[in-house]
Amino acid sequence: MYSFRRLALLLALGLPVLPILQAQSSSSSSNPAPPDQQAPAAAQTQPQTQPQISVQARIKARREQRRAAAIHEVYDHLYEGYVGAGYLRFTPGATLQRVNEYDWNVGFTRYFSERMGVTLDGRGYYGTPFIEPNLTGITKPAISQYAALLGPTYRFYMQPKYSISGRVMGGYARGNFTGDTNGFGSALLGLYPDGSTFAASASIFVEYNLAPNLGVRVAPEYYLTGFGSTLQNSLGYTCGIVYRFGKQ
Repeated sequence: MYSFRRLALLLALGLPVLPILQAQSSSSSSNPAPPDQQAPAAAQTQPQTQPQISVQARIKARREQRRAAAIHEVYDHLYEGYVGAGYLRFTPGATLQRVNEYDWNVGFTRYFSERMGVTLDGRGYYGTPFIEPNLTGITKPAISQYAALLGPTYRFYMQPKYSISGRVMGGYARGNFTGDTNGFGSALLGLYPDGSTFAASASIFVEYNLAPNLGVRVAPEYYLTGFGSTLQNSLGYTCGIVYRFGKQ
């Protein structure tokens, strides 16, 4: 009898506590809900950035493709011809001062790729050196020299509108220094004797493209010859029109 009363007392005390326990269990089960709600938000924001990145990448790729196609259109020619004029500071004799020489030049280049080619060049130089008064009375004789050169050409920077190239050539030169001396010869005037010798040239030139097959060129140049068994280290430049034709 006593134990029955005790059980009834425990039940009476436990009934009011039961709703509180149920409320706590329901609140604890509802707490994990926010991460599930945040996950869709993150999933919604992530796809918004990826399309933007892919669009920018596609725009950049298309721009590079157009640039590469334009470069290929200009420099994919098999042959190149040029004609122009130039200027050179040349020493006409061992004891004479340098003279201004003006030249014509023509050339032809065969390209084996968009960058590498071989150039054949021909040119003529003309000048009037100053000679101090002497017994002959000749102080400004006309002189000339001609050269045929061959060597490699390499484009090391290419853009659709312009390019920068380097060229090294070597070959044969012929000097005419006595043609205007009235038979007195070169020794009396201090000029180099007429004759043939080697010639070498090194230049870096810039081309500006007016069209895919047409451009203009400026080429600062170092020019070396060996007239009179000495070396003539000359500086100058050439400029001219370039025409490209044939496809590789």
